[in-house]
Amino acid sequence: MSYASGEVNALWRPVDAVPTIDRPLTRARLVGTGDVTDGRFGLFEWQMRPRAGGPAAHFHKTFSESFYVLSGTVRLFNGETWVEATPGDFLHVPERGVHAFRNDSDEPASMLILFAPAPPREEYFRELAEIGESGRRLTPEEWTELYARHDQYMV
Repeated sequence: MSYASGEVNALWRPVDAVPTIDRPLTRARLVGTGDVTDGRFGLFEWQMRPRAGGPAAHFHKTFSESFYVLSGTVRLFNGETWVEATPGDFLHVPERGVHAFRNDSDEPASMLILFAPAPPREEYFRELAEIGESGRRLTPEEWTELYARHDQYMV
């Protein structure tokens, strides 16, 4: 098939081809990693069990992060206040914007997380999973180095 001004270059990734990072309280479906999107963005589906908690307030220097709630109630921190986000709610956090998220409810929750441009964010989550599974304890200096290597700055 020929198209006068376009290309046939779309990528379809069926659900069973999407890698996951499974943890006791969360599951990350790595829907569109940077290697799939030519570095334009990363898209993860983040599933949280009831009372899964979440990361403390932090920021990233080199990429924005956006959250779109699919199900349940996700607490989102916009740098000033926590909001109770429900399906259809959206939060965009530009580079250097302080933010956090968590599931404090008694129900499961899920959201899409969009990173742009696409850092290899999956490597950060894989490394955290490996640390958790191994039972290894990091020193404060080792945590600082890990965070800096992955553009994660805790506040």
